[in-house]
Amino acid sequence: MNSPVLTFFNNRGGIGKTALVYHLAWMYAGLGKRVVVLDLDPQMTLTTTFLDEEKIAEIWDRGGPGSTVFRCVKPLTYGGECVEPVLQKVTAGLYLLPGDIGLSGLEEVLSDHWSMSLENNAPYRSMRILGCFRPVMVMAARSVEADIILVDTGPNPGAVNRSVLISTDYLTISLGADFVSLQSLESLGYTLWNWKSAWQNRLENRNVDAGKNDDFGFELPRGRMHPIGYTCRQYGFRLERPITAYDKWARRIPADYRKFVLREQPSDDIQLEEDPYCLAMIKRYFSLMWMGQERRKPVFNLTPADGAVGSHALAVQDARTDYRALAETIAEKMGVHL
Repeated sequence: MNSPVLTFFNNRGGIGKTALVYHLAWMYAGLGKRVVVLDLDPQMTLTTTFLDEEKIAEIWDRGGPGSTVFRCVKPLTYGGECVEPVLQKVTAGLYLLPGDIGLSGLEEVLSDHWSMSLENNAPYRSMRILGCFRPVMVMAARSVEADIILVDTGPNPGAVNRSVLISTDYLTISLGADFVSLQSLESLGYTLWNWKSAWQNRLENRNVDAGKNDDFGFELPRGRMHPIGYTCRQYGFRLERPITAYDKWARRIPADYRKFVLREQPSDDIQLEEDPYCLAMIKRYFSLMWMGQERRKPVFNLTPADGAVGSHALAVQDARTDYRALAETIAEKMGVHL
């Protein structure tokens, strides 16, 4: 598969990760790229952002095999094969594979097979189940000739996210300018390195040529998980804490990202604004975000008819500039030509 898979991940919520995936998907589609978005968060927040309740209810009640991510992979866990995904067309060039709360039920299954895959006599099927999301990505990309696949994940280091990450080519970490985000980098970095090395060991122990189909046409993931950088949500006032408190934590991000995620020797003199791994400082666009949610539009597509007038109209232009710059930066790092 030539379509790169980019996953957005962190082990905490509330920092705008899903909104980032949503806006980048719209931006890439607007730039003429074919984009497939996979909602792999059991909370289905991204799905509810793209689709209205009536459409989601229709998919849930009458959707057949392949209508959600969970329905694509469920047959594999019962001895069958992954089902061809049924994508929802959002707009020209933009397609969604809806999420499913049923994904949370895979946590125990994937955890069990992670342990089983270590055994000398473990069935090869355990490896296939652990890599279950990769064939879904491949089939989804092929069905619409996608240029890029964007994946949203839940905010936890669970077994589902582990299987998602080993199926990922590139990784972006969403951060906030606060102590909790900074603290999470250490555990997140350890988790990512552990997952990657453990999967590579499993492939080597079974002499599996990752990335190539087996006799059943199943492509096991490579476990690449290459981190291309991080985004940092701009800070603001919280209660009455001085903004300098947030600035203090933000200034530590470049060094901690290198130390824990890249495992490089950190340098304390790198400024956040000059860090090549800082993909963007994400603005909050407070009222515009609410306006966009109500009209099911990205903020940079809002018009005066939507209520984006005066200062809001100027903010819409700024958002379009900012998200385009971020989309171009990410595309360059993944070798995607815009």
